[in-house]
Amino acid sequence: MGSGMARSLLRAGLVTYGFDVEPARVDALVGCGGRQGDAALDVLVVVVVNAVQTEAALFGADGFADRLEPGAVVVACATVAPDVARAFEARLAERGVLYLDAPISGGSVRAAEGTLAIMASGTPAAFVAAEPALDAMATSVFRLGDAAGPASAMKMVNQLLAGVHIAAAAEAITFGLKHGVDAATTIEVISQCAGTSWMFENRGPHIRDGDYTPRSAVDIFVKDLGIVCDMAREARFSAPLAAIAWQQFLAASGAGLGGEDDAAVAKIYARNAGLLLPGDDGV
Repeated sequence: MGSGMARSLLRAGLVTYGFDVEPARVDALVGCGGRQGDAALDVLVVVVVNAVQTEAALFGADGFADRLEPGAVVVACATVAPDVARAFEARLAERGVLYLDAPISGGSVRAAEGTLAIMASGTPAAFVAAEPALDAMATSVFRLGDAAGPASAMKMVNQLLAGVHIAAAAEAITFGLKHGVDAATTIEVISQCAGTSWMFENRGPHIRDGDYTPRSAVDIFVKDLGIVCDMAREARFSAPLAAIAWQQFLAASGAGLGGEDDAAVAKIYARNAGLLLPGDDGV
């Protein structure tokens, strides 16, 4: 998603530098008009997988926190727990650097189009500093609070629903297979019925086509639903649907499917039911 977001920044006419652990990705951005190397950055958009990677990018060896000038803003897009976002904000504030808690939704296609939805919270100054980048990367920017935390909480609401809906779609499609209804028919019919969801319509074709090229991987939902379950436990809030979906993604990861598309959770349902999925020999 970071590559697509960088290209959206370039299309908006913003001078954009690329940083990545894989030099080829930076080279690709340079080929599109981006730049590489150190620079005095006004806005640093951090698009990584989790809190550990965000911390490494900001505060690790050669991290950006000590290289940013006071008044610069970090737009942090990884899905993290709200208390983690608040901690990052406080650590950067000690250096005079602004922080925008800004998890994203929309996937790689919308990232490349500049049409993401961004859930954002932070100080008014952080929003002002980040505004040109936000306008370039997103069509919807939800302003959810004047400090870090609320945006990450809202992202976890989204991930709870997304994970449950993916698991439910996999369960429904394999339930149909068990009763003689092929995946293509289930998708065709349910997409026009009340039982549909965006995730069903988006991920269902992956199962139908036997295509588990990762758009968003199983392990992403092991992480994200794990955060949801941790937050629920700490708040003494019962979240049984999230917990059950998390167990299915855990089972998929444990079966060696962690790097496959998250729709590969269907393989766990298929294995347990003694089914073969389209284009697949089972787990």
